[in-house]
Amino acid sequence: MGARKKGGGQTPATVAAAKAGVAFTLHPYEVEHGVDDYGAKVADALGVARERLFKTLIAVVDEEPTVGMVPVCGALDLKALAAATGGKRARMAEAETAERLTGYVVGGISPLGQRRRLPAVLDESASGFDTIFVSAGRRGLQIELAPADLVRLTGAALAPIARR
Repeated sequence: MGARKKGGGQTPATVAAAKAGVAFTLHPYEVEHGVDDYGAKVADALGVARERLFKTLIAVVDEEPTVGMVPVCGALDLKALAAATGGKRARMAEAETAERLTGYVVGGISPLGQRRRLPAVLDESASGFDTIFVSAGRRGLQIELAPADLVRLTGAALAPIARR
């Protein structure tokens, strides 16, 4: 297997996917950063339904850093994330903390190839698609892969953690 590339870019995320033998496609895009509804603009730039493009968010559940992946057209439900991980309380991590934990910059945080494997939860809506898109580890690059491969590579649980 391996990468089908529409645009190049090697990142820890793409290295992790390639090393695992996962089929994926890279999709570069150009969108102005700092704009409102950035995720929706990325989906539009790629010509992808917003429900198929997932943002990677870092939260803290009972003091344990945790990855939550939800469609860009939704928001992370912190109570649902806590419940999905067996926790009681969740809050969003500070941007600096998220960057330090993952090794990626905000706006380019990938669930793949992070500095250390964090507990992860993928919104269950992902299972309704053959492939989904997540950050490939830098701004301007998305990786498309099967949800089952994302779950396998991240050790993620599937749970309803998105608010629409």
